[in-house]
Amino acid sequence: MEFSFGEDKVTVNMPTRDALMGEVGRRFRAGEGFALATINLDHLVKLGSDPVFARAYAGQDLVVADGRPIVALARLAQRPVELMPGSDLVRPLCALAAAERVPVALVGSSEVALGDAKRVLEAETPGLEITWTHAPEYGFDPEGAAAEAILKELATRRIGLCFLALGAPRQERLALRGRALAPGVGFASVGAGLDFLGGHQRRAPLWMRKLALEWLWRMLTDPLRLAPRYARCAAILPGHMVRALRLRGR
Repeated sequence: MEFSFGEDKVTVNMPTRDALMGEVGRRFRAGEGFALATINLDHLVKLGSDPVFARAYAGQDLVVADGRPIVALARLAQRPVELMPGSDLVRPLCALAAAERVPVALVGSSEVALGDAKRVLEAETPGLEITWTHAPEYGFDPEGAAAEAILKELATRRIGLCFLALGAPRQERLALRGRALAPGVGFASVGAGLDFLGGHQRRAPLWMRKLALEWLWRMLTDPLRLAPRYARCAAILPGHMVRALRLRGR
């Protein structure tokens, strides 16, 4: 599945979880870094209005479908993909890192949330080594000096997998910059995925997720912020449906 934003193209190039884990494992063993992004409808809204974000997203090595609308659009285009929310990838990526003896870092959120996430993940995953956590200051600039210092620290510590919980577009922009300054690091942009682990944010109950109602849960918990966001998402969906239909047979 492919999305175009001017000259930039974003392709969901990891259609299944098996394909993703196989490629990440290969890169771990080869000492190759990567930037993993999890595209959803909110990202599509931002990508359409932010050329810098679009360039950063187009530079991601691995892209998966985070959100049922992306899965539905891919089905319309006859390019089926599996649903892979970033929050659901944290644990399996940690298990893979532990199996390959890859050091892990957590960057973003708050020090308390990162500490709780570290505790939970290490307790659940034998052999996992989370060797560094860091919560940037408020107003963090992924192009600034503080970002450069983070990337150099990751490279110095020989981190193989770094979860970025900075929110879009900061996390994807930092990941792209990291491909140049810390090329051996695998960056996984997971949004609130680390906050869920320690209970700092509450995720929708499993039954709501199975019924594709996680968006409703989120909107009801923060309507002033999320109702306008979901309205913008709904507004762009018909256009993307038309473009998906045009991709059929190509």
